[in-house]
Amino acid sequence: MSGFEIERKFLVRGEDYRSAATSSIRIKQGYICSRGRTVRVRLCDSCGYLTIKGPADASGIKRYEFEKEITLDEAEELFKLCEPGIIDKTRYLVKSTDGVHTFEVDEFYGDNAGLVMAEVELGSVEESFEKPDFIGDEVTGDRRFHNSHLRQFPFILWRGTIPKAFRHLTLE
Repeated sequence: MSGFEIERKFLVRGEDYRSAATSSIRIKQGYICSRGRTVRVRLCDSCGYLTIKGPADASGIKRYEFEKEITLDEAEELFKLCEPGIIDKTRYLVKSTDGVHTFEVDEFYGDNAGLVMAEVELGSVEESFEKPDFIGDEVTGDRRFHNSHLRQFPFILWRGTIPKAFRHLTLE
């Protein structure tokens, strides 16, 4: 698959996304390159993926993306080339309240434990969508919440700087 990825990213409140999820999958991902343009290797259960992403536009919503499914063996070999720091998360798929869009809710582990974010992919920058009740503040374009950034500067290092409404993420 290749083309433009148009997505918006949000912090998540509470745990209602779990009971609303239609499915979930464990994801491990690493970055061969994470500066400006990213080259990512991902393992999703028994499937591997190689993804190349271009820089985002000024809003942080739209960027070029190329993704190719690869074998498990290829993914494991490519992980050996990755920069230090692996992202480990469970992704939950949750339909929007109107049933038109699917939110991908990522619950992170390791040094990013306590962080839960949701993304929704859109057909255009202007496309409207309905948010489930657990969707909180938008963080689209905030580099701290990019997976490639979390790899190098994990949530544990800066979790005290998030908005007050999300203090439950601080794992106090």
